[in-house]
Amino acid sequence: MHIYQHAERTPDKPAFIMARTGEVTTYQELENRSNQVAQLFRSLGLTRGDAVALFLENTKYYFEICWAAQRSGLYFTCISSRLTASEVDYIVRDCSAKVFITSISKKDVAQELTSLLPDTLTFLMIDDVIDGFESYEKRVEAMPAERIADESLGTDMLYSSGTTGRPKGVRRALQDTAIDETSPFLMLIAGVYGFTGDTIYLSPAPLYHAAPLRYNLTIMQLGATSIVMDHFDPEEALHYIEHYKATASQWVPTMFVRMLKMPEETRVKYDVSSMKMAIHAAAPCPIPIKKQMIDWWGPVISEYYAGTEGNGFCTISSEEWLTHEGSVGKPLLGELHIVGEDGEEIPHGEPGTIYFGEGGEFEYHNDPKKTAESKHAKGWTTLGDVGYQDEEGYLYLTDRKAFMIITGGVNVYPQETENLLITHPRVTDVAVIGIPSEDFGEEVKAVVQPARWNDAGPDLEAELIDFCRQELSKIKCPKTVDFVEELPRHPTGKLYKRLIRDRYWGNRDSKIV
Repeated sequence: MHIYQHAERTPDKPAFIMARTGEVTTYQELENRSNQVAQLFRSLGLTRGDAVALFLENTKYYFEICWAAQRSGLYFTCISSRLTASEVDYIVRDCSAKVFITSISKKDVAQELTSLLPDTLTFLMIDDVIDGFESYEKRVEAMPAERIADESLGTDMLYSSGTTGRPKGVRRALQDTAIDETSPFLMLIAGVYGFTGDTIYLSPAPLYHAAPLRYNLTIMQLGATSIVMDHFDPEEALHYIEHYKATASQWVPTMFVRMLKMPEETRVKYDVSSMKMAIHAAAPCPIPIKKQMIDWWGPVISEYYAGTEGNGFCTISSEEWLTHEGSVGKPLLGELHIVGEDGEEIPHGEPGTIYFGEGGEFEYHNDPKKTAESKHAKGWTTLGDVGYQDEEGYLYLTDRKAFMIITGGVNVYPQETENLLITHPRVTDVAVIGIPSEDFGEEVKAVVQPARWNDAGPDLEAELIDFCRQELSKIKCPKTVDFVEELPRHPTGKLYKRLIRDRYWGNRDSKIV
């Protein structure tokens, strides 16, 4: 269950294909390149437990770097290619990366980073170079393609939002096992979704997200083939399903929405009958959207509920969902516990905090407080989501963790945006919330108490949105701003954000679109 084994058995088989260009990387080529990158890491002094950071778009180089770190006993942190320089700087420092790899397409942010990040890092750039960076390709090509002598199992260290408004790294202890040992997660995924060496997996999402990254690596562990889109386009996705005869895929609900909004004559001209398993997650799918997808593609739509933290895993098939509409399934990894405010389990049908027991262990890097807050006295762990189980044990989500906003499948932690907006001289108080969006599930809105009420209006709204976009990635910035004379705060200073949010969500049974 490793790429070196597939390179021995099926050297010419495509490990992955870049969908737009059709460029193929075989298992032998991936094996050779990952060995060269591993040799480079060792030549730079990296040893087991060290970290590397990737700030890349979807590129053919992504997997060779991850596989090199995996076989070198390293942590690899994949950073959103949409972040600003200050956001990237924080993550690279927090994960203690010793090597930072980016591409010429990110040169504007990369140039800023050379003056922010410590010069003790090795800075590598793909496709071309700017001042402060070395050529990734030249450094790799100078390395031998033999396996390093001290291979050991590395893993990803990906970032999820934290209590301070800054993202927090989800860190798991490195395992003292061989690099080719089959993981329980691999066996679970392969068994549930029927993945085999014959699977052709279409990957339409950014590789820096946990699920696309891990599922693609799992596909390669099985010796199957991934088809990697450089960015999502609804019609192109359908074309690639037909062209490559893709049998499996993974989506977020926003992608379903965009495909369904295409003219019917566009949708029906593509043959999607090869698709046997279309997985979706990251955000709950609106019931009408999921029904339309099942009507269109057949009962191949499968949903799961899990987090970057890897503490549990629920899943539900199309057939089950049609009789339990809105559910995210039953647990296959971990045991579900729905807990009330008093810390005790509550009856079926009543909403409470969702905990997993007997699931994977994790910690939030450099945040022992958040790690402790995620744990129950009985050892269970939570992502902070709220939901309930029905009498059959199916889980339904009803609210977001700590008012997390999930827009188009991407997590946005509102405090980071609030912390910036409150520094604007014309803002006295602010709350950032997610409001319903037909296209994206939720969108970011700022509710602002201006310093002068007479300033409230379109001009100040535009000024505040532009202010955010200068410091934060666009997805974290409010799309709209509303103004109020006073935000609902307790005399102790606590903001009653629920009261604000409820104005926009109304009397819905669920606070999730």
